[in-house]
Amino acid sequence: MLLIQNGRVVDPVTGTDEIMDVLIDGSMICKTGKGLSAPGAEVIDASGLVVAPGLMDAHVHFRDPGFTYKEDIETGARAAAKGGFTTVVCMANTKPAVDNLETLEYVQKKGEATGIHVLQAAAVTKGLKGKELTDMEALADAGAPGFTDDGIPLMDEKLLLEAMEKAKELGLPLSLHEEDPLLIESPGVHQGDVSKQLSYGGAPRVSEDIMVARDCMLALHTGARVCIQHISSAHSVELVRMAKAMGADIHAEATPHHFTLTDEAVLKYGTNARMNPPVRTETDRQAIIRGLKDGTIDMIVTDHAPHSAEEKARPLSEAPSGITGLETSLGLGLLSLVEPGYLTLQKLMELMSRNPAEFYRMIPGSIAEDAPADLIIFSETERWRVEQFASKASNSPFSGWELPGRVYYTICAGKIVYKA
Repeated sequence: MLLIQNGRVVDPVTGTDEIMDVLIDGSMICKTGKGLSAPGAEVIDASGLVVAPGLMDAHVHFRDPGFTYKEDIETGARAAAKGGFTTVVCMANTKPAVDNLETLEYVQKKGEATGIHVLQAAAVTKGLKGKELTDMEALADAGAPGFTDDGIPLMDEKLLLEAMEKAKELGLPLSLHEEDPLLIESPGVHQGDVSKQLSYGGAPRVSEDIMVARDCMLALHTGARVCIQHISSAHSVELVRMAKAMGADIHAEATPHHFTLTDEAVLKYGTNARMNPPVRTETDRQAIIRGLKDGTIDMIVTDHAPHSAEEKARPLSEAPSGITGLETSLGLGLLSLVEPGYLTLQKLMELMSRNPAEFYRMIPGSIAEDAPADLIIFSETERWRVEQFASKASNSPFSGWELPGRVYYTICAGKIVYKA
């Protein structure tokens, strides 16, 4: 048994925000309340710390199979646990892609040995080529929680319509990467003053906006549950807001880098600030924050995208896009959203725990009796320095930053999977 005493329990499911004890027996929470005792139990004194449901990241790249020099399922899971995550959803753009049962089962089996819940989304199209749908029904039956070709936009509207209809029939969501490559001169950097300064073509907002507008209307038409991935444009936020008001089952996710940085970061951090879609202007950043505040954007995800140091050392035009994000996500949420007063801690936990689970039609984690013992214990205010990543990769513009939100414990299925 494990007894957590005197923690500030912040639970977005029950609305709890008070000091109490939590008693864990095996893999489940068996009791909550004040002044609990359990002879023989391991005791964690959480005085001054927050106890919250384990975080869920609905958008990670663990690079396994095929690119394990960047990351693998074991190291990705360690990075997740260090960041406070007890559940992650891996994207399908591995090699081979997760477009078949064998690869799906490979990830599931390796994920079971990590100590956290590793879910694997399946590809929408075979080989991520955008030409032919996968056997979505078979993949769903094998445990895929949803479908995505993340990293590659689906350009064929008729095929996407068919995918949405099938996903709706299966009761599973579809997540979409929204960038029209025909409108992008050079990927990874916002097309604006910074790209001009660098003589780098850039990716304009319209490359995202046009895709988001199309897919919001397709979602409205089909009734499918659809997520706009890593939203970056102020116009796209407004399009999602409008589609929600029209009744579409449309959702959106935002990353910490998109609500923390602007395109000026490329001048300071170089390729470690190159990502698809790019970080944009302060106007876009503020629009994302407003979207998080009013529920237009439902989820905070990391888009954890590890790359080797050698790859990121290439020139801006040749380096891969993306940053590692699992270990800095909570801290950046506190720094950029809670400390300035944009969000309450309760709302941040909703965006990082409850809402991602509900998007995938899962029962969200809660600090309540008879709930699974998946939780995080952290200091809301204590600063820590970003260094010594548990991930194989360290491609982050936030290296060296001092962030709040030091994670002390991550507990999954009643077991301590990370301890500071």
